[in-house]
Amino acid sequence: MTDDAKPGNVEGCDLCTSAGGELLWRDDKCRVVLVADPDYAGFCRVIWHAHVKEMTDLSEADQQRCFRVVLSVERAMRDELKPHKINLASFGNMTPHLHWHVIARDIEDAHFPESVWGVRQRTPPSVAAETRRLVGERLTNSLSKLRSLSAGC
Repeated sequence: MTDDAKPGNVEGCDLCTSAGGELLWRDDKCRVVLVADPDYAGFCRVIWHAHVKEMTDLSEADQQRCFRVVLSVERAMRDELKPHKINLASFGNMTPHLHWHVIARDIEDAHFPESVWGVRQRTPPSVAAETRRLVGERLTNSLSKLRSLSAGC
């Protein structure tokens, strides 16, 4: 780990002091949350528990573990939601705490083909809370397989 990688909570970091979304799954290294976005029922974050900024702040084994969880979330979304495309992103410019966005995309969503942070292309109906709850349940059930996946890294 680099000198500025500080495990534990860091004051002022939203991802150290809050779940970052509705908790779907967690282990001792990271968590998966569902983001309450009115346009996207399938918008998850994989958040590393320790406060580090970059993937290269992690050991090689932890890098593999983190990415295995990211890919498992992608697989769960593909299996459960059948999206047109999955977007993976890791920025951290506004919140410099290692996390990945895993977003299920459809051709008719609000921003397609732009990124979800791009120019809005249309105004689809907002995702109802009940739909988000059902998606969360489906993803939680599918992510239960992660226990064995993350343990092997």
